[in-house]
Amino acid sequence: MILETIVVGALQANCYVCGCARTRQAVVIDPGDNAPAIIEMLGRHNLSLARIVATHAHFDHILAARPLQDATGTPFYLHRGDRPILASMRQTTQAWIGFDPGNPPQLNGDLAAGQVIEIGDLALEVRLTPGHSPGSVTFVDHAGRRAFTGDALFAGSIGRTDLPGGEMKTLLGAIRAQILSLPDDYAVLPGHGPASTVGEERRTNPFLMNPSPFDFWR
Repeated sequence: MILETIVVGALQANCYVCGCARTRQAVVIDPGDNAPAIIEMLGRHNLSLARIVATHAHFDHILAARPLQDATGTPFYLHRGDRPILASMRQTTQAWIGFDPGNPPQLNGDLAAGQVIEIGDLALEVRLTPGHSPGSVTFVDHAGRRAFTGDALFAGSIGRTDLPGGEMKTLLGAIRAQILSLPDDYAVLPGHGPASTVGEERRTNPFLMNPSPFDFWR
């Protein structure tokens, strides 16, 4: 598999370009901004964009989705739990960074827990990991032994839960059930910041250690 990370936008989100070396098809995960850079990366690897997906609908993870759709005609998918966040993307972006991004991307279908997204030889399992937002998901590439965790789990931290639809107990439960259930050697590729592994987070993440200084949230 071809995998490239592009750090994009004012909030420095990780956008992932995942491609099949055999079919030259690709999926873009969390196109948070800078569509030209994403398109350039696709061209550098001679990849055709087949699917745009988002771990959740916060603007810093989807701002480039509409420009990518306009440029390539590629469908965009999101969990239905984040539809209200998608609908308010324009106002939220203006409030946070003073920029009018125009209309949100067109939603072509809903992601569902247990679904497998297949692009050539690439297969991504969808796991529901709410708590940062109601419809947050994690994409698991079992062949590559990695999980794209969005803003659910970071290296040494977890996603914030003080935004609309966030809930700490829900997030911690989802991380334990859907991410920490993976083998320790699986890479954790988060929505912001450096990569980690499931084992490293299980052992050292203060929110996930047992006992944890944050046990009062459980």
